[in-house]
Amino acid sequence: MSEEHVGIFPFIKALRAYIVKGSSGDQGADCHDVDDEHWINGAGTPIANPMSGYPQYAKTRKSWGINALGTLIVEVESDDGNIGVGVTIGGEPGCYIAEKHLSRFVEGQDPRNVELMWDQMFRATLNYGRKGLPLQVISAVDIAIWDLLGKIRKEPVYALLGGKTKDRLPVYSTTARPDLAKQFGFVGAKIPCPHGPAEGDEGFKKNVEFFRKWRETVGDSFPLSLDCYMALTVPYTVKLAKALEPFGLKWIEEYLPPDNYDGYNNVREALRGSNVLLTTGEHEYSRYGFKQLLSSRCVDIIQPDITWLGGITEARRVVAMASAEDILVIPHGSSIYSYHLQYAFSNCPLAEYINLSPKADTIVPYFGGIFTDEPLPENGFIDLPDRPGFGVTLCRDNLHRPYNRSEDDSAKQAKLNINREVPKQAKMPF
Repeated sequence: MSEEHVGIFPFIKALRAYIVKGSSGDQGADCHDVDDEHWINGAGTPIANPMSGYPQYAKTRKSWGINALGTLIVEVESDDGNIGVGVTIGGEPGCYIAEKHLSRFVEGQDPRNVELMWDQMFRATLNYGRKGLPLQVISAVDIAIWDLLGKIRKEPVYALLGGKTKDRLPVYSTTARPDLAKQFGFVGAKIPCPHGPAEGDEGFKKNVEFFRKWRETVGDSFPLSLDCYMALTVPYTVKLAKALEPFGLKWIEEYLPPDNYDGYNNVREALRGSNVLLTTGEHEYSRYGFKQLLSSRCVDIIQPDITWLGGITEARRVVAMASAEDILVIPHGSSIYSYHLQYAFSNCPLAEYINLSPKADTIVPYFGGIFTDEPLPENGFIDLPDRPGFGVTLCRDNLHRPYNRSEDDSAKQAKLNINREVPKQAKMPF
């Protein structure tokens, strides 16, 4: 490829990575980066989690650092002045990976080459990646590229993915107040499991009573699910699901640590014939991780977070894999990124809205103050505006770029991709 090719379609001239400063209590891309008295931190009612077995960290989730990394914002700019934006968690460590490593695979590239850039980023981080922070950073970069591509083409991302498969997308709410979720018009609610196995029989009874009371409050016809956030064991999960089934438990979610694939299979076998649906996948990464869940058919629904598993490029692969197994995809959070994906694929029938108001009593943006115009659910639906890209505007207040590279640095790096050597003689590729 040579410089004479530049101009046929805009190329990516720069990648920049930011954190958000001066916004205490505004969760941004991290739904746990909230004030201490927020319901999602465990204020009022505790929330079971992987650290619940340690009394020092059992009371609140922030005590053990669930929000330690914070928000990461990545933007990619094309040479025609368009800018795409992607967000995830990752903070300053994520900024370092984006600027110091992943930028070399993006700057100078044609933004249409999403598969090429994703594959290069994934392969180049294998020695320290595959899951966790590196995949979250790849997600933000990938999302930013899709946003940029939509803006260049002047089309929404769901149109780039193939267009809408549904006229409107229904939404359920993850919340501390399912009664209010019902009043707001959501089609169902999910509540956090308060107590883990370390609290023994007393904690188990409290879990059953907690769910029973909410069932009585919202009535029998309102779907109600339970989020267990990686906190339980196989025997405890089976026992709890059976205890809650008479109270109309719709699904039980992420009850085991994500790498316990055998455990998920064991739960499935123990609950054969149960009406309780099994779900997980929020903390799973890439198609390779989801293959473990899909091929074993140990769950009924997978719940990838689009800002974590690898972005839109990887998510569409996972959705296709799930379709082949007749397994539904209901992504975790992700707001606009999930919504665009879900509109484009028929096996994504329902969206999640995590109510991040401190007392779960108002409808607020999932990404806090990152965007000035994030669409919000209303009367049980999320409707997307017909705007380019993901259709939202980045609020640039309080952005800080910790690993600032100059325009010359980006230009030099871009030139390496623009002028890369193109094969001149065909060879058998394997």
